[in-house]
Amino acid sequence: MGLSGRIRTRDGWAVPHAVVTVTDMTGAQVLRAGVDGDGVVRDATELVPGPYTVIVTAVGYAPAAATALVTASGRAEVGTVVLARAGGTELPPPGPWTIDPVHSTVAAVAQHLGISSVRGRFGDFSGRIEIARDPGDLEKSRVDAVIRAASVDTGNALRDGHLKSADFLDVETYPEITYRSSGLEPAGTDRWTVHGELGMHGVVRPVDLDLAYLGTGADPWGGTRAAFRATAELRREDFAMNYNQVLQAGISAIGTTLRVELDIQAVQGESLPQM
Repeated sequence: MGLSGRIRTRDGWAVPHAVVTVTDMTGAQVLRAGVDGDGVVRDATELVPGPYTVIVTAVGYAPAAATALVTASGRAEVGTVVLARAGGTELPPPGPWTIDPVHSTVAAVAQHLGISSVRGRFGDFSGRIEIARDPGDLEKSRVDAVIRAASVDTGNALRDGHLKSADFLDVETYPEITYRSSGLEPAGTDRWTVHGELGMHGVVRPVDLDLAYLGTGADPWGGTRAAFRATAELRREDFAMNYNQVLQAGISAIGTTLRVELDIQAVQGESLPQM
């Protein structure tokens, strides 16, 4: 019995500091509970059957309200409550930010045999973000990143060796993958489009990132962190990676489109703190 639900950002991230307040139809508060580290609220307080209003609040987010109907069993499931960042589109405080590779992920997903996906990640990368100091010039904010191509890891040594070969990344000839932004524009609340150029396998092409800003907060080491999630789609032929083994059924062994998924934490300042 009691109340259960999940609190998430619009990109599916948990909001672990959210507070859930339940009021009855007279506006009287009947329950107040925090959520766990996964953004889940579970409270065993028995409620009288009937309709209630659930209000979710969290620092840095706009409040959200939902209706919950408590059944005869005394249970109420509010499902997933989505919170939006307060104040609409925004960025972290201005100045330099350093990407923390230990708490960030650079991953790519490709179709395999036409029926499943292979996920890989790069373990060695670095980068810097510069947030424009003039609020009127936020589009001039910049990001520069370097990925060591040989750090690719798909969980299969044989496959990783093939990806590092001249058929794909050719890491001996092109050891680095680079990204340098050229502009930034809002694409909705908490969302931005990052325009930039990706250099890979000796080819430089424009690539846009769909960026979501997930918030800023203090970390255990005395610093300030900002979190971002970004995605992009690449065609490997655009970067002169034309290997295309075709099976007897006419299906390509490895798909031609890659989905890039970036989960980034950046620390405010010119360098990372000692941990």
